[in-house]
Amino acid sequence: MNKMFCFQCEQTAMSTGCTGNAGVCGKKSDTANLQDKLTGALIGLACAVKTSSATATTDKLMLSGLFTTITNVNFNNETINELTEEITKEKVKLSNTCLDYDMQNLWNDQEDIRSLKSLILFGLRGVAAYAYHAMVLGYKDEQVNNFFYEGMSAISNSNATVESLLPLVLKTGEINLTCMALLDKANTDSFGIPVPTTVPLTVEKGPFIVITGHDLYDLKLLLEQTANKGINIYTHGEMLPAHAYPELKKYPHLKGNFGTAWQNQQKEFDNLPAPILFTTNCLMPVRPSYADRVFTTEVVSYPEIVHIGENKDFTPVIDKALALGGYTEDTEFTGINGGNTVTTGFGHGTILGVADKVVSAVKTGAIKHFFLVGGCDGAKTGRNYYTDFVKLTPPDSIILTLACGKYRFNDLDLGTIGGLPRIMDMGQCNDAYGAIKVAVALSEAFNCTVNELPLSFILSWYEQKAVCILLTLLHLGVKNIYLGPTLPAFLSPNILKFLVENYNISPISTPEKDLKKILG
Repeated sequence: MNKMFCFQCEQTAMSTGCTGNAGVCGKKSDTANLQDKLTGALIGLACAVKTSSATATTDKLMLSGLFTTITNVNFNNETINELTEEITKEKVKLSNTCLDYDMQNLWNDQEDIRSLKSLILFGLRGVAAYAYHAMVLGYKDEQVNNFFYEGMSAISNSNATVESLLPLVLKTGEINLTCMALLDKANTDSFGIPVPTTVPLTVEKGPFIVITGHDLYDLKLLLEQTANKGINIYTHGEMLPAHAYPELKKYPHLKGNFGTAWQNQQKEFDNLPAPILFTTNCLMPVRPSYADRVFTTEVVSYPEIVHIGENKDFTPVIDKALALGGYTEDTEFTGINGGNTVTTGFGHGTILGVADKVVSAVKTGAIKHFFLVGGCDGAKTGRNYYTDFVKLTPPDSIILTLACGKYRFNDLDLGTIGGLPRIMDMGQCNDAYGAIKVAVALSEAFNCTVNELPLSFILSWYEQKAVCILLTLLHLGVKNIYLGPTLPAFLSPNILKFLVENYNISPISTPEKDLKKILG
């Protein structure tokens, strides 16, 4: 008998599912089973809301619960149990007839039904992360919140068919587009429109704090609380794009970026003379050499690690930074290709602001192709594909990128075309919304469809936010997507066949073969 079952991430064991004492991510079997119990409680809550009505409390519980079950967010049985109890109490207030759902029913369902329900569930987990970040900034959308209950209810529908589930899969992508637009507005209203910014990778001497994850509001609070304290702040992972927001970059002690993508943290944080604050995923199992300097906040949780609660008092992090003292002299680091700076801030506002230059460059032949190369990074072999792919792209092409997959190549200098850098970092994974806006604007400028543009999507995936972005692209009818390094284990042969036949999704092969196929 399996001790656990989880196949929601790209690294799942044998590309089929983690079933032993622990998952590849480091999540232990008892934690995985408690997350299943939590998910079953959320489905019960969705049932209760259908018999009553949603409230601000149920909305927050739904977002928190779904976010908690994203890969590399929560490894703490105690906090998972506490959240499950909260959800159950709220459910009983609304209805005493709605039972929690047994996730074994899903994992043992007919493979096509399981595949489609998994796409909905994992997609909703990704959407919930974006809705949660928007909620923190005071932004919400009733249509988005209501769909969580609709989608979660569908998981428990024993009469569901392929024909009834397929529209819900695409609707998940549609709702995610709305949610990403909401978060884009929340971020730009709160922190300004990103501007191109070169970010150093050198860490200056003295006390410092590394902040990782995606929550820009947490960064703002940390910057405020560390002002004039002689402590510098360095972003890590998906927090890199923060440097481009005017209301964040105005703080002089926001100095640079430390490290590369999430999967390298156990090596990069080893004996680091500074604390690390995790605001979201991706958290890996914490090693003893730096366990005393890791802090979590929001839905991130790990056993025996200090958690910063809702009061957002970062004093413990600040005190740890002062006690550790940082490096005794300026310390130089590089990206994986040897570069000592990276550039970010090419959001849709910036790119569309020079749309006339872009269109002119395409018409004159200076730009012949656009590649969106982005998504999640990860530890599985084969991800060097994305580095090699970008290096092999012709000099008359532009590379748009986003999310942590960019660390495979964002320190490369590929030159410029007409004053435009060939590599443009559009931001975090949710900034896929900006890439979509750019693609739509280009299609309108050239009076064609997005699929007719000289634009190719080369995507890497790891966790559930990548799933909801993929569903958004499918909702928009985007075709010819290259996906890797492996295809999702939760896609059954029939559902994969459907995606190939209707959207021409292709697994990546080699950079040389794929470029030849794309460019002819």
